[in-house]
Amino acid sequence: MGINFLSFGSALPQGTVTNDDLSRMVETNDEWIYTRTGIKQRRVAVTESTVSLGTEAAKKAIEKAGIDKDEIDLVVCATITPDTNFPSTAGMVRQAIGLRDIPALDVFGTACAGFIYAVSVAQGLMATGGYKTALVIGAETLSKITDWTDRSSCILFGDGAGAAILGSGEGRGIISYHLDGINDVDGYLLCRLPSSDSPFYKGEKVDYTKMQMNGNKVFTFGITSVINGVRQMLAASGLTADDISWIVPHQANRRIIASAAHRLGIPEEKFYVNIDHVGNTSSASIPIALDEMTDKGLIKKGDKIIMVGFGGGLSAGSLLVEM
Repeated sequence: MGINFLSFGSALPQGTVTNDDLSRMVETNDEWIYTRTGIKQRRVAVTESTVSLGTEAAKKAIEKAGIDKDEIDLVVCATITPDTNFPSTAGMVRQAIGLRDIPALDVFGTACAGFIYAVSVAQGLMATGGYKTALVIGAETLSKITDWTDRSSCILFGDGAGAAILGSGEGRGIISYHLDGINDVDGYLLCRLPSSDSPFYKGEKVDYTKMQMNGNKVFTFGITSVINGVRQMLAASGLTADDISWIVPHQANRRIIASAAHRLGIPEEKFYVNIDHVGNTSSASIPIALDEMTDKGLIKKGDKIIMVGFGGGLSAGSLLVEM
């Protein structure tokens, strides 16, 4: 028996922003956005927070796993939009759910690769630290760091959370994973914190704290990351693409997915895509997609699934699991 995904859960905020809504805020239109990204709408927080979305997704995952919440002995949360510097988002979700006093930690800064990183952290701790059941979350409220006046980036992002329960299950479970990264020397993705207000600080003053992105470079990095991630998982396992039931990539841009599929020679239909109605939800995108797939009955026992994430840092990660 291996470490497997026992269940998934997801949560989306109540607010919906369509492409037509954005066309009244910046110079754009539905056709321009959709043809370039595959996005029709995205969900945005109105009253929700990163913690509240993560809590809702986690509760659903616990319910779907059919376990008692006291069985959970580890919480790992990936996010780049925490509600507080500390305590951790994971710790606040732990308290909101009413879990026992157990370790809870955040994986911060890897952005859209965050869920893969969080799963790898949880798996490592389970393998070496004696933890039996882990709650892994990806939760984001990107709307609070999005520049809603920048038409090149504001069209992409949405809010949401996804969660998974990891535990002992039948079959091979997690077969392999690979984490990667390159130095972000050219500022592909950047979001600054406010300048220090210490009376002793004499350094650079920061007056812009919204997300900045070099779209062309991120696009190229995304395609390369998906291609490399799939190839790494196939090489590590000795499997072929025909053995894989689904590839679940980070939902950054429909054209990234299509281009990667074409270059890999794998039918695009094997890549699960839901970016049209949720947008890019960073670390939440892969678990949200997996929860949707489960609810639709698309994932069967024994299916082999490759997950691929890529994001800030620049970071990338891939994972192969037998469900």
